[in-house]
Amino acid sequence: MRLYGGVGPIARLVQATALRRGRWEAPTQAAHRRVTSGPAPSSSGQECAELFGTIHQRDDYTNVTPKILSKVGKDLHNRQHHPLWLIKERIKAHFYQQYTGRFGTPLFSVYDNLCPVVTVEQNFDSLLIPADHPSRKKGDNYYLNRGHMLRAHTSAHQRDLVHSGLDAFLVAGDVYRRDEIDASHYPVFHQMEGVRLFSNHELFANVVNGGELRLFERGPRTPEKQETHTLEAVKLVEFNLKQTVRKLITQLFGTDLEIRWVDCYFPFTHPSFEMEIKFQGDWLEVLGCGVMEQELVNSAGAKNKIGWAFGLGLERLAMVLYKIPDIRLFWSEDERFLSQFRVPNIDQIITFQPLSKYPPLINDISFWLPEQGYMENDFYDLVRTLGGDLVEKVCLVDQFTHPNARTPRSPVNRAAPRLCSGVGCHQCGNRACLPRCVSLTQPIDQPALGS
Repeated sequence: MRLYGGVGPIARLVQATALRRGRWEAPTQAAHRRVTSGPAPSSSGQECAELFGTIHQRDDYTNVTPKILSKVGKDLHNRQHHPLWLIKERIKAHFYQQYTGRFGTPLFSVYDNLCPVVTVEQNFDSLLIPADHPSRKKGDNYYLNRGHMLRAHTSAHQRDLVHSGLDAFLVAGDVYRRDEIDASHYPVFHQMEGVRLFSNHELFANVVNGGELRLFERGPRTPEKQETHTLEAVKLVEFNLKQTVRKLITQLFGTDLEIRWVDCYFPFTHPSFEMEIKFQGDWLEVLGCGVMEQELVNSAGAKNKIGWAFGLGLERLAMVLYKIPDIRLFWSEDERFLSQFRVPNIDQIITFQPLSKYPPLINDISFWLPEQGYMENDFYDLVRTLGGDLVEKVCLVDQFTHPNARTPRSPVNRAAPRLCSGVGCHQCGNRACLPRCVSLTQPIDQPALGS
């Protein structure tokens, strides 16, 4: 991808994969890794983005930063012996072994190299997410323009894969969301989700008098089911879903595990649930799931089927299983980190050994805000762009409102740089990030205190 109209480097986005003959075909590794530099966006002049021969006009929704684009195509979940790869491979192996077709072949197919650039329609509309839903906010997503974005979840591919004729599949990939800065949040993380559809025969084949039962009916929507589903069908799908994810989680964490289900809401499933496990004395949410909205299934061309879907975060599982304390470590190139996960068996127990025990460096930053248009995630993106992965946490500790109501607020954000490995010092922390953050805020009009 090349952006025209400003200054600074922009990384080329990963080449799109194509859906051909019911299969997602990935580009060659060389094409997938190719990165070029080009001018970055500016605030003036006509700007556009060239994406593999296709021009995307920049508009008022364009907010993706060079720092974020530099992460596209890294594919940590496909890097052999990376902790995210280990988790993904364990999940994949579990499904391959536990669920097979008539001829002993795996029932679930796996797609872990799908292009993270999707349309807004794929990311939201295809999943029945309302136009006014807060998850669509510009402040929470990375938009190339009003029509295209970096996917916020792997579910953006769900409808296309079902439409290709797939009934059971797993999708793993990098997803992008603007978020706060702390040890458990990062703007790029990795998800894995599963989908399974059932025909009338498949669902009721082992039920006494199953031939007399049906998937669909016309009735009211209740907390237990959708208006188009029979209660019998929903209960069987729900049972199969919970049994499937329970087996998966116990395979990862062990059989001696306390599990509970929490009712929740997702726009694309009903009923919906979150699974929580008792881990080291605390309840930990590990995945969300539910019975797929039939409108979604119908739009994908599978009107005669009913199904379930689940999704989980690979970083969360890896941080818990391997005791990795900081999400920034997943992006480390430090051999002392990577070597800890080069194990001969993906199921081998690993306990991460910390690389640094130095305390964080505390820096307070204050600046004037414009009266309109500021979002906290704008500042977080600025810090990440300039400070990279040096900054461990940013939090609002105070704010000042000028007596003149026409002037902006002045927040005080506390930033805590800490190296994930090696020795940290105030000189390094300050020079690497924070004064430059302050200098970039200076163009904002600063009212005199006496005005």
